[in-house]
Amino acid sequence: MKRLLLIIMVATLGGASAAAHGVDGFGNGPENPQHDEQLPVEQHPGQTALQPLDAIPSSSSSFETAGLSATDSTAVAAVAADRPVKQRFLPTRRRMDREINKIKYVYRGEIMLGATASYGTLSSEDADIWTLVSNISAEGAVASVKPFIGYFYRDNRCIGLRFGYQHMSGKLKNAEYNLGSSNDIAGSIPYFDLNSNSYSFGIFHRSYAGLDPAGRIGLFAEFEFLVTRGSANFVFDDTNKRTYSDNMQLKLAFNPGASVYIFPNVCATLSFGLGGIQYNTVTQKDEAGVKIGSRETSKMRFRLNLLAINIGMNVHLWDHKKK
Repeated sequence: MKRLLLIIMVATLGGASAAAHGVDGFGNGPENPQHDEQLPVEQHPGQTALQPLDAIPSSSSSFETAGLSATDSTAVAAVAADRPVKQRFLPTRRRMDREINKIKYVYRGEIMLGATASYGTLSSEDADIWTLVSNISAEGAVASVKPFIGYFYRDNRCIGLRFGYQHMSGKLKNAEYNLGSSNDIAGSIPYFDLNSNSYSFGIFHRSYAGLDPAGRIGLFAEFEFLVTRGSANFVFDDTNKRTYSDNMQLKLAFNPGASVYIFPNVCATLSFGLGGIQYNTVTQKDEAGVKIGSRETSKMRFRLNLLAINIGMNVHLWDHKKK
């Protein structure tokens, strides 16, 4: 009620001030342009002179000087604070909270130890889609193991180091191809044998998102920068001619996946390699170790790599009690 009385008093003071200055209701100035001087205002004994609206004090001390109490000044300041303030729109000011981190899947301060492994084979039985190749006899295998360690610097956020070893072997004993009598192209593929070993070191960042309130099932997105060095031994033709190569690869990869806690501190993971940006250098040498050639390649490719599907196991240390 007191606030309403104050608002009425302020409006009355403003209206009286406007009338004292000869301003009409539309703010157009005095009605008689010949009288520019301010008309005197009759005052009664003991009456306080009227003041313009912009002369009303704003601070508490000024209100007390003007004859208003501190409570009245607080009420007037509250009325001014209730006025809406127009703010300029910025995208970061109205950023939507999607509550991805609402569920704490892994807590800050935990240390993660784990390893991922993959293994794949290729044989002649898998070559039935090669309709242009016949009498093929081939076999190959790819195996890799990658231990890693990570530290969670905040909830659901981890940074870590990864080491890796990969072995690749393949052998083609014989194969024949025939593109048809009309093309008059036919022949055979000579014998070759390939063995490759490589070692890698990388830095990765992983972000988790829980799927259930209990924090048992979650998804993660991982970015990894990897440096790989290795060597290969290639034998071809019936003369068993050998060449050697030294390989180096720089790769920035994206590896999403899923994880499930099977024990309180142990979870199983499944990740997929979706490609990335990579740079390769290869230096070839003969049997005597003399350099006979080199090549450099770079590419950016994002697709599912069947050789980069990894099954892993993680152990979380210094786990906090989940709430």
